[in-house]
Amino acid sequence: MSLTTSSRVSIFILFLASFFPLSWTVEESSLEKILRNHGLPAGLFPRSVKSFKFDQMGYLEVHLDHPCLAQYETTVFFDTIVKANLSFRQLQVLEGMSREELFLWLPVKDIFVADPSSGVILIDIGFALKFLAFSRFDEPPICRSHLGTFFSLSFLTPQLWVLNLFK
Repeated sequence: MSLTTSSRVSIFILFLASFFPLSWTVEESSLEKILRNHGLPAGLFPRSVKSFKFDQMGYLEVHLDHPCLAQYETTVFFDTIVKANLSFRQLQVLEGMSREELFLWLPVKDIFVADPSSGVILIDIGFALKFLAFSRFDEPPICRSHLGTFFSLSFLTPQLWVLNLFK
């Protein structure tokens, strides 16, 4: 019995389908895995992460598509590049992340988990520590455009002021 060309193609497609799933799932990014392996939640950075660099000394540089705002308990501003030092259960932010508190934008200095069993993550904004549920950071948030924040952010971030001048 001889197979026709269309029969061979059908068999080949069935053969390929057995090796590749018909539905695709989104896998956790390697940045999310790195954060989890360091005892931190995967959702510390928004979904708009374009790329990142992480070296053996713990230096982490995260590149986003554009500056944006993400909603956790309050609004958090992410610059195009966020630089930090990553160690176990701690992200010491060097630059690129601010948090809105009482109509002011304050730089995030440190994000850490003091006691994993507490289910709490601590955010140091300089003069105060904010205690948030670890579960708020399970998934990376959607980051929306920072446009419209000209008056509130531009005084703290000169780059935003310059960007908004040319829009």
